[in-house]
Amino acid sequence: MLRGFYTAAAGMMANQRMQETLSNNMANAYTPGYKEAQGTMRAFPEMLVEQMGSKSLPIVNGTKLPTRSYVGSLNTGVYMQESIPNFSQGNMKETGVQTDLALVQGTVPDDAGAVFFNVQNESGEVRYSRNGNFTVDDEGFLTTNQGYNVLDEAGSPINTEGMDFNVSSQGVLTVDGQTTALGLSYSPNTAVLSKEGNDAFVLEEDAEPMVNARDNENIEYTIRQNYLEDSNVDVNRTMTEMMNTYRSFEMNQRVLKAYDQSMQKAVTEIGRLR
Repeated sequence: MLRGFYTAAAGMMANQRMQETLSNNMANAYTPGYKEAQGTMRAFPEMLVEQMGSKSLPIVNGTKLPTRSYVGSLNTGVYMQESIPNFSQGNMKETGVQTDLALVQGTVPDDAGAVFFNVQNESGEVRYSRNGNFTVDDEGFLTTNQGYNVLDEAGSPINTEGMDFNVSSQGVLTVDGQTTALGLSYSPNTAVLSKEGNDAFVLEEDAEPMVNARDNENIEYTIRQNYLEDSNVDVNRTMTEMMNTYRSFEMNQRVLKAYDQSMQKAVTEIGRLR
């Protein structure tokens, strides 16, 4: 019976974590370039249940031999293993804003690969983003709405000296006849990227380094100025999954309550002397 408590509680915790992930996706359904997180559920290792007994031999001294009979497997619960971003392409939305840039990914060598803008956080560290909702700060630098500097191909902040600039389909920015290539990185394996907040991703330690997207002619991408990439969150599907997760949480809650009532009855009634 005590094992049932742990199994039901594990189900509740897993569904709670899944609900938090889905709620975050729903909250960012209209954040440009947002990539939805997908939670993966896994069962705890199954336990093999066997019945142990003994069998008497038809001999004089009555020797007994131990026996085992297979009962079956017992699953001890479920847990949410991890949350993995889904880097599928979002829809394009025309904004008419000069500083808005949408990154449209085409064919890449690896199915799990993706192209990103290079940005720099407040600590000076390089991060990667698909949110092209940029702006220009008071000093004329191109930044994200969170204040991160947008980097060029050499890893330096881009100074546009205003909002009057053009960006080609290959990410070359032109201001007063001077050209600057946007920093665009490619990761062949997006599983090594983790969400850090502020629409930025960080490369995990000991992971394969990012490469310049322009160094490989097999990496296809297009930059569209005056456009933004929408998030890839399917609102209807996410809402349905939230409802299913909530019902599953309630079901485990009722199971836990039933175990609690059984335990209470065992304590208060079964051992009572009449």
